[in-house]
Amino acid sequence: MPFNRGVDVAKRINELTAEVTRLNDLYYGAGDSPLPDADYDALKDELAALVAEHPELEPAGSPLGKVNAPAELTGPTVRHARPMLSLAKATSEEQIRTFCERFGGQVFRVSEKLDGLSLSVVYADGTLDYVATRGTGAVGELVTAKVRHVIPGLPAEIDAPGRVEVRGEAVMLRSVWSAYNEAHPARTLTNPRSGAAGTLVLKDPEAAAKARRLLRFFAFGADRDGAAVEVPAGFETVAQFVCADAAEVIDAVHAIGARRDGLDYDIDGAVVRLHEPAAFDAAGFNSAEPRGAIAFKYPPEEKLTTLLSVEWPVGKIGRVPPRAKVAPVFVGGVTVENITLHNPRLIRERDLRIGDTVAVVRRGDVIPFAGRSLPERRDGTETEIVPPAHCPSCGSELEVRGTGEERWCLNLQCPAQATRRLMHWASRQAADMEGVGDTWIEKLAEDGVLRNRSDFYDLTAEQLLGYERMGEVSARNMVDSIAASKGLGLRRALIGLAIPMASEGTAKRLCLAGYESIEDVAAATAEDLVAIRDIGPKAAESIVAFFARPEVRRELAALRERGVHLDVLPEDRPVDAAAADDSPLKGASVVITGAFTDPRSGAKISRPDVTRLVEQAAATTASSVSANTDYLLTGDNVGAAKTGKAEKLGVAVVEQDRLWRWLTEAGVI
Repeated sequence: MPFNRGVDVAKRINELTAEVTRLNDLYYGAGDSPLPDADYDALKDELAALVAEHPELEPAGSPLGKVNAPAELTGPTVRHARPMLSLAKATSEEQIRTFCERFGGQVFRVSEKLDGLSLSVVYADGTLDYVATRGTGAVGELVTAKVRHVIPGLPAEIDAPGRVEVRGEAVMLRSVWSAYNEAHPARTLTNPRSGAAGTLVLKDPEAAAKARRLLRFFAFGADRDGAAVEVPAGFETVAQFVCADAAEVIDAVHAIGARRDGLDYDIDGAVVRLHEPAAFDAAGFNSAEPRGAIAFKYPPEEKLTTLLSVEWPVGKIGRVPPRAKVAPVFVGGVTVENITLHNPRLIRERDLRIGDTVAVVRRGDVIPFAGRSLPERRDGTETEIVPPAHCPSCGSELEVRGTGEERWCLNLQCPAQATRRLMHWASRQAADMEGVGDTWIEKLAEDGVLRNRSDFYDLTAEQLLGYERMGEVSARNMVDSIAASKGLGLRRALIGLAIPMASEGTAKRLCLAGYESIEDVAAATAEDLVAIRDIGPKAAESIVAFFARPEVRRELAALRERGVHLDVLPEDRPVDAAAADDSPLKGASVVITGAFTDPRSGAKISRPDVTRLVEQAAATTASSVSANTDYLLTGDNVGAAKTGKAEKLGVAVVEQDRLWRWLTEAGVI
């Protein structure tokens, strides 16, 4: 709560001191982060502002001017050879310019500021000696045995004599965090940042490793016997830019921020520091911060707001998930008003209530969700969230399924399900009816004009002109868009059918496995499908059960009668192995980055389409560059992070002109 000038200043300073200290103890001591980062920063900023006005009121235990740390370290400790300090922060370009102007004529380095746990990794004559947390800045807690279990990629040996210290950040990848929470719904981790800190305070790291609660370590600096050196081979490093002046520094800060949503790990800012080690050391430091570095903080991805209401919409396959409205809040660069509450079990276990103060999380393109509530802020007016017993659309009794206690409507004739299925069929990843909006689908379904997917192809412009606010141009665009969608092919048809447990990847794998038509897939047995890579027994059984339904068979026949193409398209077929024999892509592991232009049409081509072409040429795609990567395939506007890592690991960088030649030689295009 912002400070009210009518409140006693000394009292407020003491309150803030106690709260910031408590939060430091929770995060750095117990791995728990009850407040979003932005709200923690706001409390500390308020305390700093009050103390600046009234320095005589600062208490002896003030957390200001110190490294963020727990009150005491509970495990074995070690004194750092050099203090591990916090960084001063900036939130505006002007603050960055001021910092750069302070060091006129110097070269700067800008790197990602990872949102994890700082570690010092020390080697003696090439062998790992110990790993320590930042701790108090001067003294760290030893966590060597723990990291051997939970950071499997940390090198046990390096090719360097003497005492080498590597500093960096231990993070939990977003994908690891999501997978862990999905597998442990009763013990979910609030966010990747807390997941990283909490993992290193666990008493049983071996159990954490077995549960796949693993971390990655990214190095940002190293020294040998006190002198700065390059980070040794074998370590992953953060993306870095070397800049000559403030303008280049600001461009680099924005470039890192632009890639933020596409990363598999959280960053909350960019670190700007003097590039030359001697200049950095000469700048010196104060009690808690080096003077030669500053951290630019991006807009927060987690903020507090009020949970206003909960709705239970019915999905295309009958799932009835909780969706909440919240008081508008700016988080992750956008204003959020609607969030997901995941499932009824998490609502119950997190004790979420209407009227609660909740932490809203938004990362990348992930649907914003409520990470947790703050019960201590309740005033007694909050109300319980009660899952429905009957379908909000058709009134059928809902079935409770799975560990998430999700509600499902089993009525295949449920109007809401039917409408959602129609919207999904018309969506871009399926039939791609660009001129058909969800509002019109809802209206036409409500009037009984659209009941099945095949009904789209019976619509006429004359029929649509009978509706208010439907003009001739809009009616013709809608009909033309529907007609153009008839050539969607097997892969996109499988996506559009919304088969339970069958993802877009499943549709692609069925095409690459050699299935020629929708009827071929419908005739497959569970045994046939399980034989395909990455299609498990449950997905196979779901596909077989879906196509066994008489109404599905009738709908496929109706689509065929209306000229809808349900056979595999050439671009979705498996590549001729003989044709690919001479292609460097055959059997290669590749990473794709940048923007691509189709050489056949000159139009932009999406990353998923490039991926599909490359996989047709018998390559395997991955999301990040590693020592196992054969090629980094690059389009336009490629950032320095992946190319720099490829260069460091000796991975060949292939520009799109050469890629198109390889795909042509392989017979893919």
